[in-house]
Amino acid sequence: MDLKVILQAFFLYVCAHAAAAQGIEGSVFDTQTKEPIPGATVQIVSANLGTTTDNNGHFAFNSPASEVVLRISSIGFSAKEVKIENGKNIKIGLDAATENLQSVVVTGNREATLRTESPIAISKLTPRMIDEAKPTAMYEIVNKVPGVMMVNLGNEQHSMAIRQPFTTNAYFLYMEDGVPIRPMGVFNHNSILEFNQFAISAVEVVKGPVSSIYGPEAVGGAINFITQRPTILPTAKIGVQADQWGYKRIQYGAGGMIGKFGIYVGGFVARQRDAWMKSSDYDKNAINARLEYHFTPSTRLIYTLAYSKYDSQTSGSVDSLAFYSRQYVSTTDFTYRKVNSLRSRLTLEKDWKNGSQTFVTAFARKNEHGQNPNYGIRWTSGQTTAKGEINSSNFKSLGILAQHSQRFSFLNSKLITGAVFDFSPSNYWSYQVDLAARLRADKKSMEKYTIVKERPDIKNADYDADIKNMAAYTQYDFELLPKLRVSAGLRYDRMSFNYTNFLDSTSGGKSYSKVTPKIGATYDLGKGKGIYANYSRGFSPPGLTSVFRKRTVPAENGDLFYYNLKPAEFNNAEIGGWASLLANKIYIDLAFYQMNGRNELLNVRLPDNSYDYQSAGKTLHRGVEFGVTYKPTKEFFFRFGGTTTIHRYEEFILSNRASDAVKNVNGKDMPSSPRWLWNTEFSYYPKWFKNFRSSVEWQHVASYYQNQVNTVRYEGYDVLNMRVGYNWKGIELFTNVLNLTDVLYATNATRGNSATDRTTYNAAAPRTLVFGAQYTFTGKK
Repeated sequence: MDLKVILQAFFLYVCAHAAAAQGIEGSVFDTQTKEPIPGATVQIVSANLGTTTDNNGHFAFNSPASEVVLRISSIGFSAKEVKIENGKNIKIGLDAATENLQSVVVTGNREATLRTESPIAISKLTPRMIDEAKPTAMYEIVNKVPGVMMVNLGNEQHSMAIRQPFTTNAYFLYMEDGVPIRPMGVFNHNSILEFNQFAISAVEVVKGPVSSIYGPEAVGGAINFITQRPTILPTAKIGVQADQWGYKRIQYGAGGMIGKFGIYVGGFVARQRDAWMKSSDYDKNAINARLEYHFTPSTRLIYTLAYSKYDSQTSGSVDSLAFYSRQYVSTTDFTYRKVNSLRSRLTLEKDWKNGSQTFVTAFARKNEHGQNPNYGIRWTSGQTTAKGEINSSNFKSLGILAQHSQRFSFLNSKLITGAVFDFSPSNYWSYQVDLAARLRADKKSMEKYTIVKERPDIKNADYDADIKNMAAYTQYDFELLPKLRVSAGLRYDRMSFNYTNFLDSTSGGKSYSKVTPKIGATYDLGKGKGIYANYSRGFSPPGLTSVFRKRTVPAENGDLFYYNLKPAEFNNAEIGGWASLLANKIYIDLAFYQMNGRNELLNVRLPDNSYDYQSAGKTLHRGVEFGVTYKPTKEFFFRFGGTTTIHRYEEFILSNRASDAVKNVNGKDMPSSPRWLWNTEFSYYPKWFKNFRSSVEWQHVASYYQNQVNTVRYEGYDVLNMRVGYNWKGIELFTNVLNLTDVLYATNATRGNSATDRTTYNAAAPRTLVFGAQYTFTGKK
């Protein structure tokens, strides 16, 4: 054949295929948040061609035809097929698969991981669950997590229970996008009030010790609040919320992407005046900003800024007379809490070709937390005088966190290594306030406190400390057998601080260090079922406030301070599993655990209403956590989650130097530890009324002992909440009815161990009607 003819034929063949090959390019996003979905699979239905989206939700590949049908799928989302005629700049939204909530998690090891590869008890709240809750406070969403109870103490103040009783101790780690919001040693149980709930996209909760990755304080669990990313489509929101008790809020948010650059800004301003509980006014202003720049599809720079200002009266608890007669009158009108919080981080992320990942994060924090606390008032029954306090805890932080994960073909394994350095100068001071106590007619209960004189000359605490937290960790995951993955981790932590204690004019240094291991395994049974087991250790050094605070009563050795407090240590073992049934209509998650503690720090209430720190020799925490979701049709969704637990003293001699009394409480329940907790919800999305939603939620808290000696119980409570909403052309109207049946209950009830002590109640709000409206603008695809 003539060479010229052959070349002409080859040229025509190449041109024909080049003409036929059409470029397809676009982005995949979450229809709820408009955030990009990384790792989504995009395939041509009629051909064996496809690709996956990058971190920015972007995809691009060649198609053999100009008109094709694409199938887009991603774990945790409902798959979708779309017909494409013009394959450029396509934007495709996927709906979250509500029936498969736990498919992808990131909190287990600080990067996206399949649930089937995470041998831990972990739960995720999706953007849809958070958005439909329309929370005014974080507890309204956090309590939807099985095995978790965030105790509402009013005006966003709280305590926590995850594999622990209701407690204010430093056994929980609160994070924002994987970065702890406070340095170790400066824990505050009210830290979550520093978050901006309107900018939260998802929440993930790890239950049990995860010290091997996240370090100390992650003992009962770690809560990671994942903030909103820039949106694929230009998006803006503005809304208002209000209730009949004087709460008002305006919220706003906007985001989008222009080429390689993305931005999101969102926040709210809230105000409460003359509420159902007297002396409970508060103001909060919170804003979050996130900037992203994508150098390439695999390399990106992320900057985040979070600021909140909080100023609240702290009405505190009431006595039994006021509680049962629904006289919600505070005994103080002068107590307060004021917080200024600023956090920022700069993260460089790199994805490697074989699936390995690297990130380096530099972070900074500044926090000022001042208060005249209601719980700081010390008063003995029958007395006409009392003592309060004013205190302030402040810190600044500079730190760096780096992690690299390397994937290997050998045993389909992955090695994670990381290091943390955190330098946080801090200071704390507290001084006495003299109070007058006006008694009720019975002369035994309190009617009102008034300030007589502030006493800055009488110090409860006054110290400066330069805290250095250093850590290195490693984790190796490998596939020992097909579908059997093993995960082993180890972390070394060292917390040290140089201090000056102005109370006794001493200075020096102190350090705590610990190696915490973990080992676990998952076995994928296939068809959405699997089991796991793990063993882990955790520890938590005493907070600096407890180390340097002057004791109400001397220790056995006469020491007025706590220089020799030991870190609390915990050993945790658990087994669990998950299963999707009836074509993913039912999802079940189950965990059995036992956690043994040593030197667990306890707050023992004394007769004058103050608290003494004491360490229990041994404690036992054992329970079952369970979660069930059921979605028979698109109209109905049912969720049930909870825990049954035992929190018990195994070896603890309760002492009270003020009365020289000691009591053996071995085998007794720890106070504020109900045996049963659950939260369940039924949602209805009627076909006949498009874009309407409704749900009823039931929160159950069983009875529990109020003190260490187990002499008095609180009966617990059941409360119903109802939520409805309707969306029309971007305008959403909604109503939340909290405490639907207007039951009388307390979120917490405590009492001392003396026979003359009386119970104090943190009264919950009467029926509350929250009304709101929100307008969402979304740009065109």
